[in-house]
Amino acid sequence: MSNDYSFEGWLGKGPESAQGKMEWGKFPHPKPFEETDVDIQITHCGICGSDLHTLRSGWGPTPYPCCVGHEIVGKAVRVGSKAEKGIKVGDRVGVGAQNSSCLKPDCEECSSGLENHCQHTVNTFADQYPDGSYSYGGYADYHRCPSHFVVKIPESLPSEEAAPMLCGGVTLYSPLKNNGCGPGKKVGIIGVGGLGHFGVMFAKALGADKVVGISRSHNKKDDVLKMGADEYIATDDDKDWAKHHARSLDLIVCTVSSPKMPLMDYLQLLRVKGTFIQVGAPEDKLPDMNAFAFIAKGVKFGGSMIGPPWQIEEMLKFAAEKNLHPWINKYPMSEANKAIVDMDQGKARYRITLVNEKHL
Repeated sequence: MSNDYSFEGWLGKGPESAQGKMEWGKFPHPKPFEETDVDIQITHCGICGSDLHTLRSGWGPTPYPCCVGHEIVGKAVRVGSKAEKGIKVGDRVGVGAQNSSCLKPDCEECSSGLENHCQHTVNTFADQYPDGSYSYGGYADYHRCPSHFVVKIPESLPSEEAAPMLCGGVTLYSPLKNNGCGPGKKVGIIGVGGLGHFGVMFAKALGADKVVGISRSHNKKDDVLKMGADEYIATDDDKDWAKHHARSLDLIVCTVSSPKMPLMDYLQLLRVKGTFIQVGAPEDKLPDMNAFAFIAKGVKFGGSMIGPPWQIEEMLKFAAEKNLHPWINKYPMSEANKAIVDMDQGKARYRITLVNEKHL
C-alpha cells in the first residue's frame, strides 16, 4: 500500500482525558521513518492500567497531547530496508510497552537481552526519542516502531487475544519464568484482575504444583478456579487467612498497586527462602514493611517490569502451544472513551481490547 496514510488517534490533552474525554486528532510530533522501522496498520489494541495512569499524570507529568495504548497488533504496511527478524509487508505483528532502547554493544542490559532495563528506553507512548520526536500509542490507526521491538504473532493466536499479552501477559509471564515457576513450586497470584488472571493461567500452564488466586472478596472465586487456580483466598472475607495459609507458597507475584494492601500479611504466606515479586506500580508508595518479614525466613523481595522482545516472542509461542485464551471484552476503537471509563470502574472481565474495525 502507499505511504500516504496519516498518524491519527485518540489524544489525551490533559488529566481530565482519563475520565473519557480523549479527542481524535493527528499526532503533532511523530517519529520520522528510519530504515530500521516498521509501520503498523492497527487492528487491535489492548487497554492497560498504565494507559489510565498516564492519561491522568498519575506517575508524573504527562507530555500532552498523548495517545496511549501499548498492546498493539496489526499489519506491517511499511518495512525499512534494515528491519530485523525478517518482517515483511503484510505480516501480522505486535508491539508491547517498549518502543526503543540504545541497543549499543557496550550497553550491559541491551547486550545481554535485557533491553527492558536499558537506561535509554523509549516507552511506546508519551515518551521522547533522542531526536526530539515523540512516541504515540495504539488507540490509533497506525503505529511506527523500531523493528527490534516488533514481534510476529503466531498464526493460531487471535489478534484480540494476542494484544493484551504484549504487556499484561508478559508482565506476569516474565517474573514467573524468571523465578522458577514450574513443577515442585507453589505459586500465589495477588490481585486477580487484568494482570493477575494472566498469572493464574501462566502459572498453571508452566506446571506449578499449586496455584493460588488471592483477591479481596469471593466474587471472583468461580472465575479464578475456572482459569486454573487450585485454591482461592479472599483477604476481606476469609478470617485469619494469613495465619491459616502461612508458609505455604514458594513464589508470590503481586499485581496490586494500592498503598493500603496488607503487604505484611502477604509476606506471611511465603515459605522459608520464598520470593515475592511486585509488578503493580502504585501512584504514591508501597505500604511500610518490617525487615523481620525478610530476615526471619530468608525471603527475597523483588520487582519485575514487562519483558524483553525475545521473551515476548517466547511467551506468545508458549500461549499458542498451550492453547491459552485470556478473558477479554471487545470494544470498537470508536468507543475508546467508554472503554477506559469501564476499565477504570473495574468492569473488565478481565482485559479490554479495542478493535479498529476499519482495518479488519
